[in-house]
Amino acid sequence: MSIQRKRPELEQIENLTLAPYALKSVSSRGRAYLEEESDSRTAFQRDRDRIIHTTAFRRLEYKTQVFIFYEGDHYRTRLTHTLEVAQLGRSIARRLGANEDLTEAICLAHDLGHPPFGHSGEQALNELMGDHGGFNHNTQSYRVVTKLEDRYRNFMGLNLTYETRDGMIKHETEYDQSDAANYEPNKRASLEAQIANLADEIAYNAHDLEDGLRAALFEPSDLEELEIWQTLTELVGWDGQEFGPIVHREIIRELIGLMVGDVAKMTALNISSAGIVDPEKLQRQSGNVVHYSVALAGQIRELKDFLYQRMYRHYRLLRMQNKAERFIGEIFGAYVREPGMLPVKAQKSLSQESPHRVVADYIAGMTDRYALEEWEKLFDPYIKA
Repeated sequence: MSIQRKRPELEQIENLTLAPYALKSVSSRGRAYLEEESDSRTAFQRDRDRIIHTTAFRRLEYKTQVFIFYEGDHYRTRLTHTLEVAQLGRSIARRLGANEDLTEAICLAHDLGHPPFGHSGEQALNELMGDHGGFNHNTQSYRVVTKLEDRYRNFMGLNLTYETRDGMIKHETEYDQSDAANYEPNKRASLEAQIANLADEIAYNAHDLEDGLRAALFEPSDLEELEIWQTLTELVGWDGQEFGPIVHREIIRELIGLMVGDVAKMTALNISSAGIVDPEKLQRQSGNVVHYSVALAGQIRELKDFLYQRMYRHYRLLRMQNKAERFIGEIFGAYVREPGMLPVKAQKSLSQESPHRVVADYIAGMTDRYALEEWEKLFDPYIKA
């Protein structure tokens, strides 16, 4: 006999198994446009599924994380990064009794608005849009799910729940933060959104270290002065001899395990110490409850500073970044000067948005490969438009 769980049963399971400070789908503040909810999925599960089926999500496969696609097949892309973030987010949420489905939805959506060529593309677009509202990939991700995805008859975007949208717009890093004026800016992000923030950082700390070593941008010996590296090599028992692929992977696994375990332990301690018994009190705290311990935070800071100097400022990446900024700048300028060269679908937005914003939306949706092809069509006389 088959047993099919319907939404009410799934909501009841949440109520029985999740921590009191977790957000429950049955208590969702709903969607911007009234819809009948799925009979077989919770509201947050439906959000997750809608995100995965977007055009923007599929395009992440060919968007740069650190290394552009032609550098090799084994480096992270924006898609593989997103999947790693979602896996880490669910793992941390499960340990803390948070809502895994909501955490996963926020994680899967957090980079939907990232332009081609990684942070170089974002920086270029932000400078080009300096007098027209700027450009921020997090805000752009929000635009994707609330306006740009065109999949439904009765509304723009995906009509996600308030909680998923709130978690997206309050996604923050040390480098950027979005305007959450319409989402109770006096409140912190939910526990699930805070977990997504840290899962993002854990993922890129680990995979940037792994990809940097794989690309030989630095050697294991260059890392010897880092406290976190000393800890990791001791954990795997590496004696400084041949640094083969097995040792390489063992170290990255230990790094991820160390960060996840530390974050889970500190978060549980913070929740207990503050006497947090519901989502409201958690979001009224003066700071995020999800973070590293002081000791590990210092070690991670040291690792991030190393990666910035030895990886992100490496001449090979700087050359790629310079090319990326040139490509995006020239494409942007060409389309702003003559919006009639935009595809018909993009031109339809010119009646509601400025040419600069329409062009920024169009470029942000491009993959690396498409952007290069578009540049050739615009500027190479031997390539057909």
